[in-house]
Amino acid sequence: MAVGSANVTAGQASLTKKLGWTFLILCCYRIGVHVPVPGVNASALASFFESMSGTLFSLFDMFSGGGLSNVSVFALGVMPYISASIIMQLLQVVSPDVKRMAREEGQAGRRKITQYTRYLTVLITLVQGLGIAVGLENMTSPAGTPVVLAPGWHFRLVTMITFTAGSVLVMWLGEQITERGIGNGISLIIFCGIVVGIPRGIIQSVALIEAGDMSIFMAVVILAFMAAVLVAIVFVERAQRRIPISYAKRQIGRKMYGGQNSHLPLRLNTAGVIPPIFASSLLLFPATIGQFSTNHYVKQAAAWFSPHGVAYNVLYVALMFFFCYFYTAIIFDPKDMAENLKKNGGFIPGIRPGDRTQEYIDTVLSRLTLSGGIYISIVCLLPMLLISNFNVPFYFGGTSLLILVGVAMDFMNQVESHMISSQYQGLMAKARKSGRL
Repeated sequence: MAVGSANVTAGQASLTKKLGWTFLILCCYRIGVHVPVPGVNASALASFFESMSGTLFSLFDMFSGGGLSNVSVFALGVMPYISASIIMQLLQVVSPDVKRMAREEGQAGRRKITQYTRYLTVLITLVQGLGIAVGLENMTSPAGTPVVLAPGWHFRLVTMITFTAGSVLVMWLGEQITERGIGNGISLIIFCGIVVGIPRGIIQSVALIEAGDMSIFMAVVILAFMAAVLVAIVFVERAQRRIPISYAKRQIGRKMYGGQNSHLPLRLNTAGVIPPIFASSLLLFPATIGQFSTNHYVKQAAAWFSPHGVAYNVLYVALMFFFCYFYTAIIFDPKDMAENLKKNGGFIPGIRPGDRTQEYIDTVLSRLTLSGGIYISIVCLLPMLLISNFNVPFYFGGTSLLILVGVAMDFMNQVESHMISSQYQGLMAKARKSGRL
């Protein structure tokens, strides 16, 4: 009993240490969000972003946890790393060398891909940093005060270096959470950036009610609608399509093995929050750079792709469907599933093993992916509907809500798995000690 209790206590101490490490790194990230880039007029910048409320800046600022509105060292956040990951995953489909590196070289190949992703992150950050620096030089507050105190290449180089160092540090912090803490580090950093914006949204909503721009009845209706959407998202995220699997009986020596029934669980939303994150990262930054620019044609093109425009939403939905099918194809290979079932003596009742099984799994997976794409598209179009029709002063729904629900569920599952593992180790230690006695 003492041995089992000691193992459980050690497991709880390990979990507490991991949670503490995760909390400490997230606090370091939040401190960095408030460290500004040198040479920026903070008051003029704040006035400019107040005038840009409800535009792409608000959405991009949400993903950076407020880093963009502060023009902090963490202004770009994890977006360059996500963009680099998108490129590397696309290369796994296009390039046979990268595909072989990812699937055949094992851990060494995955380390190489991670290293290339880091290099690409630095390159993307340098380009984006230069674009934002040039855009800041052209920005002025509504009163006409310039945002940059001393424009020129000195400011641009300092901004590029600062943004690059900040993005690399955020990437490293995310990796540290993944290795030493609980949960996926990059997802938790995005989660943290979204959560800190919730109090600001509540304060803005209260201000609208006090000013008479929003009635109390409408606020209650919107709150009830939000609760219903949240419950629906949790329900869909847990939804599965279970394909029945039967195993034939096999005789090995004098014993019979197999003859059991199982199932193959396929999630309705197989790709999770990856499609909206990838689609947002591809659309947000080019449109933001367009709004920074003073060129008439660039500004007109950026206006076409504003969050409230038809072109932006159509392209957004198209990209989400693409990444739903793309990421699902990377995670699941129906051919490998069918071969593994055949090797282990498993089959789907009514479906012949081999090619028929592969076609059946592929058909079911395609239908689930289509349903998941429709579900994600509806959720991600909610912010535009609420902002344009109900005067909601913040982005509710869409990528932010999917990330909040998905990351929270994944975090709780990992905590639960850690606790169950600790209890299991304690029971095994107790059983071994009882056996020796």
